[in-house]
Amino acid sequence: MSYYLDFEKPLEELETKIEELRKLSDGTEIDIASEIKRLEKKAKDLRSEIFSNLTPWQKTLIARHPERPYTLDYIGIIAEDFIELHGDRRFGDDPAIVGGVGKINGVPMVIIGHQKGRGTKERIYRNFGQPNPEGYRKALRLMKLAERFKMPVVTFIDTPGAYPGIGAEERGQGEAIATSLMEMSRLKTPIISIVIGEGGSGGALALSVADRLYMLEHSVYSVISPEGCAAILWRKNGELGTEDFSRAADSLKLTAEDLKSFKIIDDIIPEPLGGANREPETTAKKIVEYIFKALEPLQSKSASKLIEDRYKKIRKIGSLTQTAQ
Repeated sequence: MSYYLDFEKPLEELETKIEELRKLSDGTEIDIASEIKRLEKKAKDLRSEIFSNLTPWQKTLIARHPERPYTLDYIGIIAEDFIELHGDRRFGDDPAIVGGVGKINGVPMVIIGHQKGRGTKERIYRNFGQPNPEGYRKALRLMKLAERFKMPVVTFIDTPGAYPGIGAEERGQGEAIATSLMEMSRLKTPIISIVIGEGGSGGALALSVADRLYMLEHSVYSVISPEGCAAILWRKNGELGTEDFSRAADSLKLTAEDLKSFKIIDDIIPEPLGGANREPETTAKKIVEYIFKALEPLQSKSASKLIEDRYKKIRKIGSLTQTAQ
């Protein structure tokens, strides 16, 4: 049974009715195909109407959709001969970040990404996609492996943020993220990063210093979550609600459209109508298309040119224009 967000409730009623009619027609002589067809068209039109008028807060909810494909889902669809590698060779393994070597369309690549997990048991195991320092150190170890063997790096971004626990801080969370940013900026192999769900704070940034940065259509990417932003700005005595989160999401400019307009990301990868969770394989094919569109010009560059262009790209973000008083 599909999971529906609050703003999708009218769609849920319609699709539930379609499913009931399909079951009713199975094994009977009742011909209700025309009625099913009519309702399917109505559902498609309604879905199109809902998803063409999404607010930033609604997009945030879609980015967190429990049925949305995660890193391992995409790897399972697009990668051949994938071998997952574990551990940072210093402390241990962090299941909140997964990575390894595989082939996409026959091309060997190192693929790394956040993994949130489904169901209570797996979510706890994956720490809800919030990495510890060893996760970032594992990711960096794999990137260095890619550099050594001249393989491109693909990263999938999907985290509410790095884990803020005491243990993580004791093991150098800030240093691990800072080192990741520094080393990715000068890695001598192409890096393509894709925000597939939530891109939250430094936890996302630590895997997204790239030659090309893309976002799925209904993903979000910001310095803080709408809830965290609302709590800092507006929480006094009363509790915060959806209206506050929506206001914060509007202000944060966290959608793919916003970030493309600011030239922070390079392009938006379109999703099927209703979101990636409805057609994971179609979304995965689109991701592969964008990976290879980016890869061809990047692989033709020398290592020094690649690093120079990456540096220039990063330096352009947040540029200012001064006018005389």
